[in-house]
Amino acid sequence: MTATAVLDQRSARRTWPRILLPVAPAVLLVLTAVLGPALAARPVDKPVTAPYAEAGAEAVLGGDQLGRDVLSRLLNGGSALIGNALIVALAVTALATLLGCYAVLSPRLGRLIERASDTAILLPPVLGIMLLALAWPGGGRPAITLAAIGLGTPYAVRIVASAAAPLAGAGFIEAAVASGEGTTHLALREILPNLRAVVLALFGLRFVDGVYVISMAGFLQLGPQPPEADWALMIRENSPGILLNPWAVVAPGLAIGLLAISVNLAANALAPATARRSALR
Repeated sequence: MTATAVLDQRSARRTWPRILLPVAPAVLLVLTAVLGPALAARPVDKPVTAPYAEAGAEAVLGGDQLGRDVLSRLLNGGSALIGNALIVALAVTALATLLGCYAVLSPRLGRLIERASDTAILLPPVLGIMLLALAWPGGGRPAITLAAIGLGTPYAVRIVASAAAPLAGAGFIEAAVASGEGTTHLALREILPNLRAVVLALFGLRFVDGVYVISMAGFLQLGPQPPEADWALMIRENSPGILLNPWAVVAPGLAIGLLAISVNLAANALAPATARRSALR
C-alpha cells in the first residue's frame, strides 16, 4: 500500500465521525416524520381532550382547538411536507444543474437562460405561489410544489452557472473539444463530476427552501386544508389559543425549524467530503 493510500485512509477515519455528527439528527428527524403515522397513538381527526387542553396524561402535548391530540397530529403532519420538499429539491437541483452546465458551454444558450432567470427572479415568491395555487384546478399540494420548483430554479441556475464558468475554459475541456466531444458529453461527463460538492450543497439549500415555501403556503391555507394534519396548518389553526396550550403552536414550529436546519447542516457536512473524493479520483 502506498503512502498516499495510507494518508487517505487516515483522513477518512478522522473525517467520517465529523460528518456523521450533523447527519445523524437529520436522518433521525426525517425517519420520525416519515414513520410518524405508524407511531401515532390516537386518531388525528377525533377529539380526545377539551379544546386547548394542557399537556397531561391523556395527551402528552395537550389538545388543539378542537381537542385533538397534538402529538398524534404532529407525527402525522411531517411526511407529506418532507415528500413535497424532497420533490422540489430534486427537481430544482436537476434542472439547475443541467441548465447551468449547458449555459456555460453555449454563449447563446447562456444569454437566453440568464435573461429568463433575471425575469423570473423579479416575480415576488408569495405572489407567484398565490397566482399558481389559485389558478390551478383544485389547488392543493401539487400547485404549491410546482410553484416552488418554478420559483426556485432561476436562483439555482445562477449558482450552478457561476460554479461551472471557470471549468468551461479549463484545459481538460479544451482537450475534450479538440478530440471531437459534443456539448452533452462536455456538460455531463466533464463539468458535472467536478460540481458534486456544489450540487449537494444546492440540494440542501433547495430542500430547506422547499420546506419554507410549502410551510408558508400551508400557513396561508393555499395548500392542505382542514382537517388535514399539517405542521404549518397546525400553527395557523392553533395560534389563537397559544396562551392556553403553547405546545399546539410551538411543537410544529420547532419541527419545521429543526427539519430545515438539520438537513442543511447535513448537506453542508457531506459536500466537502464529496469534493475531496472527486479530487482524489
